[in-house]
Amino acid sequence: MIDTNPPTTAPETGFGTLDTVGGGFGYLWRDEGGTPVVLASGWTTDPEELRALVHPSLRPGSVRPRNAAAVDDAVRAWGDGELTALDSVAVRQRSGPFLEQAWQVLRTVRGTVTYTEFAELSGNRAASRAAASACARNAAALFVPCHRVLRTDGSLGGFRYGLQVKSAVLDHESSYAAG
Repeated sequence: MIDTNPPTTAPETGFGTLDTVGGGFGYLWRDEGGTPVVLASGWTTDPEELRALVHPSLRPGSVRPRNAAAVDDAVRAWGDGELTALDSVAVRQRSGPFLEQAWQVLRTVRGTVTYTEFAELSGNRAASRAAASACARNAAALFVPCHRVLRTDGSLGGFRYGLQVKSAVLDHESSYAAG
């Protein structure tokens, strides 16, 4: 679930890290009514790198090292092959209507799709560049699985955390999807 309505007060933001396929993985999160909500995540252990990805209206002033058990459990379950475990983690991102819709749609994509297919799923087949922009501007990598979007020719395309990480993550997911 991507919730685009920010809370009225700015809760404390935690920065969690754990090892995953592809290397060290970090995430920014905050507690909203007892639920951990991911603001940004990716294959970095630098909280400032992730903080810079968060929309200004949601960006925390500071973060403190603190993992969220529910997020860690979901990522570990994904690492153990339960590929839908990440669906239980709430994500909050903010942008324009197309990008917010595209991020919602991307959370439902189970296998790989091309940028054109992703654009069509998001409501506008002709918007493949906008779909690519949704991937590039996605702050919540893994939970909003932009790594599953490929070029039309099937090649990997780009990925903020490098093609080696994208390839490792896709190989991991395909080994469990096939088995």
